[in-house]
Amino acid sequence: MTDRLVRYEVADALATVVLDSPHNRNAISTRLVDELRQCLSDAAADAAVRAVVLTHTGGTFCAGADLTEASAAADATPQELAAQRTARTTELLRSIVELPKPVIGCLDGHVRAGGMGLVGACDIVVAGPDTTFALTEARLGLAASIISLTVIPRLTSRAAGRYFLTGEKFGPHEAEAIGLISEAVPDTKKAIDDLAATLRACSPQGLAESKKLTTMRMLADFDRWADDLAAQSARLFGSPEAVEGMTAFLQKRPPSWETGA
Repeated sequence: MTDRLVRYEVADALATVVLDSPHNRNAISTRLVDELRQCLSDAAADAAVRAVVLTHTGGTFCAGADLTEASAAADATPQELAAQRTARTTELLRSIVELPKPVIGCLDGHVRAGGMGLVGACDIVVAGPDTTFALTEARLGLAASIISLTVIPRLTSRAAGRYFLTGEKFGPHEAEAIGLISEAVPDTKKAIDDLAATLRACSPQGLAESKKLTTMRMLADFDRWADDLAAQSARLFGSPEAVEGMTAFLQKRPPSWETGA
């Protein structure tokens, strides 16, 4: 099948999952989520797989939610669409966190909004020199509701306070300094090869049980806060400010609150 949005291959005990939808900057669409979750399920079930690499084609790792998909649906309210999208995103992030094998994020492109949630869900993340990050929700009249479950635990409190509020862009070295990624690297292929060799020396049971220790608190936050955050997301997506923000984004113009209109 040549029109897949997510590609999957296994070699040398490593499953490589590639977001391959560069035409929309690997935006989180229904189809991409379904294909990505299937790849993760395949990796979990394959005894030959020791670890998973989540990477991308094109200059963007993931641009966040597919806003064109949301705007094209005429048979549901914005709140209903937001609820559906949030449920899919929650399930996807949780499937990464719960996967009984290490997930390594390999980035060398732009990461925005919901893409940040994917980065936060990975156990180890390496980022090349062309990587940039931003939590842009506040600029659209939204908030990083569900993805806060995986992003906030990775950041220092000062960094979370800054980047959740400003939506400003930052690079891989800053991302490493504040804990979002494991390492900023000049060569992502070499970094992945080195990590894969290290993980192949670990037992499957040792990796699975050790990962439980590092993710148990994050999963407890999913249990405690996911419903409240989903309700916040649905409420915000149906608000006039968010409609204006997303419309302005799609039309490539400043929103009304920026221009004073």
